[in-house]
Amino acid sequence: MIDLRTLRPLDTATVLKSLKKTNRVVVVEEGWPTCSIASEISAVCMEQGFDDLDAPVLRVTNEDVPMPYAANLEKLMLVSADKIVAAVKSVLYR
Repeated sequence: MIDLRTLRPLDTATVLKSLKKTNRVVVVEEGWPTCSIASEISAVCMEQGFDDLDAPVLRVTNEDVPMPYAANLEKLMLVSADKIVAAVKSVLYR
């Protein structure tokens, strides 16, 4: 697990080192999937670490909808532990 402390400059060496060790990447970000840091990290992994990947890079982000005001709808669109676990199981083919 990597917790990036800065986004600029992006520590691509650490990301690629982790990819080389695990051969899998799940990027979690509490933001929208389009034009996000999760999409940038996914692109870096695909472009510079493709040969090390054993599964597709997965992004776990907020749903791509406007932020709802209702608490029950907001809870559904945010990143949750269940979504993260499902993504990790998916890249592990379980």
